[in-house]
Amino acid sequence: MRLLFIFIALLFVVLSGGLLRAASDDDDGAISRSLADMLRAARQVISNNQARINDPNLGDKGLSGQVVLTQAIEIYKKTTGTDPESIDPASRHGRLLRAQMDAIVEATDANQATINAKGVGFKAFIPAVFARLVNEAFESRARNEAQVKVTAPEQLVRNRKARPDAWENDVMRTKLLSPDWPRGQAFAADVETKGRPAYRMMMPEYYAASCLSCHGGPKGETDVTGYPKEGGKEGDLGAAISVTLFK
Repeated sequence: MRLLFIFIALLFVVLSGGLLRAASDDDDGAISRSLADMLRAARQVISNNQARINDPNLGDKGLSGQVVLTQAIEIYKKTTGTDPESIDPASRHGRLLRAQMDAIVEATDANQATINAKGVGFKAFIPAVFARLVNEAFESRARNEAQVKVTAPEQLVRNRKARPDAWENDVMRTKLLSPDWPRGQAFAADVETKGRPAYRMMMPEYYAASCLSCHGGPKGETDVTGYPKEGGKEGDLGAAISVTLFK
């Protein structure tokens, strides 16, 4: 009888663990943070290789889509403590994360001619451009189920495609830019978007020292990309990752 009780107890633990894992895999907040973490990881790979990409003396940079994804997965693992391959591919989390990883490969491979152009220095294939291309490829793969976007306060937006919508603008103005908003804290809410119910999360991003060569001072001076510098300082809110999961 005692052995039967132990067996039943162990079976309950196993089954409940599976249920908890399934719930976690489909939790809107966890999915949103995961998609943001993977985008940041892939963007970091491009940042780490920026000098290599812009080397006019080097042709093939060895940065295929699969190479960039492999490096991004390693960064994601260190950041989150989770192997993305361990996430159930049948769960919403697993499906969307794999769509995003495929988008990373697609965006990189589609720009090999630019990345590998010999005799050309600055190629304008910078982390911000890469992130936009990944997000566009992801949206086409997510089939109206999810969107990821990097936006910013309106006065900092350089690409019209990155302009914040009304909800994003309000969240940045009233929450993320507020002096008493906890640094790094995301904001999430259930809100109707494009006529559909959705879960939305905004995750703030702040200027690092490496950002200031383009976004620092002197304000108004033209940077290497041809845009006027914003005069930002290290630690200022420079952008936000906006994730939308449609119900």
